[in-house]
Amino acid sequence: MPTTTDLRADCGSCFGLCCVVLTFARSADFAIDKPAGEACPNLSDDHRCTIHSRLRDEGFPGCTVYDCFGAGQELSKRGPEMFAALPILRQLHELLWYLTEALEYNANVQPAIDRVESVSRTPNLADVDVAAERAVVNELLLETSRAVRGKQPKKKERRGADLIGARLRQAELSKANLRGAYLIGADLREADLRQADLIGADLRDADLRGADLTGALFLTQSQVNAARGDQSTKLPNALTRPSHWTAAGA
Repeated sequence: MPTTTDLRADCGSCFGLCCVVLTFARSADFAIDKPAGEACPNLSDDHRCTIHSRLRDEGFPGCTVYDCFGAGQELSKRGPEMFAALPILRQLHELLWYLTEALEYNANVQPAIDRVESVSRTPNLADVDVAAERAVVNELLLETSRAVRGKQPKKKERRGADLIGARLRQAELSKANLRGAYLIGADLREADLRQADLIGADLRDADLRGADLTGALFLTQSQVNAARGDQSTKLPNALTRPSHWTAAGA
């Protein structure tokens, strides 16, 4: 069974697949346009990023929030099909990340973990119906979320809510349903987000300084990387504090 460690990106064990496979569109996230299948000009001959420590300064913050969930290093062992398979295996590994977390609360997800693990080892990943796998997993994650959060007042049911730029400083959002919510640029300083369901929530530039996300459900490293925070932000144990976050109070 996979652990969260297995499902973390290990760039040192990969051939820079994301730097080749993915498309870049010149924007606030990427300083250049790059078509899919073409190596990023910042990728060296030894498959390392030459500006890794300066990505944000050089105009590539999009790279710092991408998470392959360990698909890159796994496919680097497989051979020629790895480029086409990356987007598919990444999605399967993302499902495994969520299911592994859900297992802490819901033993019913173990068969789904076994199935997705088996599917991820399919020789021809292009044949995998990822949408069908995701639909089954989503029902289990919803079941887990409801069990953990219990019945909450209507004000905490904010699934898919437009909260762009919302003023939510010190908001009491523990066990809230924020699935797929748009929290871009939201002020969540010192907010209580303990055991809130944050699957798919857009946290780009959300201010999480001093926020408590202890036990937040289905939060990923890429979501955290896209947000702003500091040393006083409390994160789930499986996630790491991004290097670009400020010191407390800064």
